[in-house]
Amino acid sequence: MSTDAVAAGAVATRPRPADVTLGQAFWVWLRIAALSFGGPAGQIAMMHRVLVEEKRWIGEHRFLHALNYCMVLPGPEAQQLATYIGWLMHRTRGGIVAGGLFIVPGVIAIMALSWVYALYGKLGIVSALFFGLKAAVLAIVLQAVVRISSRALKNNVMRTMAAIAFVLIFFAGVPFPLIVLAAGVIGYFGGRAGLAVFKVGGGHGASKGTIVEDAETLLGEALPAHARVAPRAAIRTAGVWLALWLAPVAVLVAWLGPANVFSQIATFFSTLAVVTFGGAYAVLAYVAQEAVQSYRWLQPGEMLDGLGMAETTPGPLIMVLQFVGFMGAYRAPGMLHPLLAGTLGGLLATWVTFMPCFLWIFLGAPFIERLRGNAAVAGALSAITAAVVGVILNLAIWLAIHTIFRQVVAFRGGPLRFDVPVLSSVDLWALLLSAAAIVAVLRFKTGTLPTLAATSAAGILLYVTGVIQ
Repeated sequence: MSTDAVAAGAVATRPRPADVTLGQAFWVWLRIAALSFGGPAGQIAMMHRVLVEEKRWIGEHRFLHALNYCMVLPGPEAQQLATYIGWLMHRTRGGIVAGGLFIVPGVIAIMALSWVYALYGKLGIVSALFFGLKAAVLAIVLQAVVRISSRALKNNVMRTMAAIAFVLIFFAGVPFPLIVLAAGVIGYFGGRAGLAVFKVGGGHGASKGTIVEDAETLLGEALPAHARVAPRAAIRTAGVWLALWLAPVAVLVAWLGPANVFSQIATFFSTLAVVTFGGAYAVLAYVAQEAVQSYRWLQPGEMLDGLGMAETTPGPLIMVLQFVGFMGAYRAPGMLHPLLAGTLGGLLATWVTFMPCFLWIFLGAPFIERLRGNAAVAGALSAITAAVVGVILNLAIWLAIHTIFRQVVAFRGGPLRFDVPVLSSVDLWALLLSAAAIVAVLRFKTGTLPTLAATSAAGILLYVTGVIQ
């Protein structure tokens, strides 16, 4: 038999999207959801291994094209990538299954941990566990600064933007959304003008092994029929998902008033969902600024505890926002039982955080080809990523101050407003444990879960031996 005949037979026997039912895809997406540890880089790499290399549902170029689109959007790119590929294979139902399953394990795990934290968080051994977690979280955030800066800060213009973003948010308390907006505008016009400094690529890299060609995969190269959307259908899609997202917000504000904690959670996290460029680490700086300092839903150390929960559970790291919503409602329950109020507050925060992600995909994915090769969009993304480096550095320093020092003084002078640690209040064990975690992560490339496990065990050991109380 000739080579051409063999190739033709291979193409003829290659399964089509219809040959993989949504029920069969469900179990694959559930497997991906259960293994979605390690932040967006690890999650995307794992999806690439399963969907591109193992299942061959989608090819290398199509996978990266979808990822680039998700990188432009606000919100967790790994969850949006799952939603996009699910939609590509099985229309809207497939997107809901893939994107929904990606967050369900995290919702359940964070809610359970929030209950334990609310009920037993002040117990010595539980506090010791989170004492150890904080050290690892600091190291992991520093690792994120190093990883993203090495990819994004390729020239002096990008380094300057990162530095300016850091100064604005750390020393002047400028809101995160304004920094992102300004960076995006600068990058958009810089890219549109064709300036070379704004052509820096972004995104989490996929596997560097043998490239799987689109034509050799289940989806192939052709544009699926459901991607050819008429303007009227796009308007209908936008209306449905906007209503699912914003109708509960409007009802809560009208019914309970804007000052009620549930109204505040709904409006705050809805706003956050529109500006969450750069992933969870970047947006946590803004959450800490508002949830801790403005709304006073929780204490600085509790933000670290929540991030530790998100680091050790499957799903997007931005699931920490569920913990923030839980604690905010738990401490202002009104006529409800505190645990019921906390549960509702956490689920509300999750709903308004992730519902826009489905909107962005179902509305924008059919028009994704319009973004390919668009210099202005690429420039905006590059500038935003550079600014995000400065914002994450701010988060790392904020975490370090509140992890290593027991006392912090708020400095307020003119436009400057930042936290200053009291040097005499240094916690020696927190300093040593944090230093060990940083060395393990940055020098020896220890993984997220082993680092978290080791520092948590160290915290418990320090408590059991009476070193810390």
